[in-house]
Amino acid sequence: MSYPSFITFDGGSGEVCQIRRIRTNTPLQALVTLNDPVYLEAAAALAGKMIASGKEPATQGMQIALCRPAKAEEAKPLLVLFADAKADFAKHPQNATDLIQTTRAKLPKGVSPADFAAWIVTANAILNLDEFLTRN
Repeated sequence: MSYPSFITFDGGSGEVCQIRRIRTNTPLQALVTLNDPVYLEAAAALAGKMIASGKEPATQGMQIALCRPAKAEEAKPLLVLFADAKADFAKHPQNATDLIQTTRAKLPKGVSPADFAAWIVTANAILNLDEFLTRN
């Protein structure tokens, strides 16, 4: 039996070899990548790398995920998202703690739960970029 996300992304059952999968793009795929615990865990791992890099985290996250340097204007919406998420997590610290626990991530040293949770949200947005999901 396939992992449910594989079915959403047109993955094969594994019973036969497939040379190429059918490409589709549905709203259900976006819901999976934004909410499935596996994708949230991946976002937390990316957020940890973004923070540990010592560079500006948003541009570093795009560099890691897209395998190319981020353009200055591409990082601006991510920084706005980070600031908004951080403000929300600062008002509701339990939400930050819950998100970190859901992702099974360890809080990096010297980083507040609100900051780390906001970077997880930002990393999740990076992992949902069309350029990341549908590489040519």
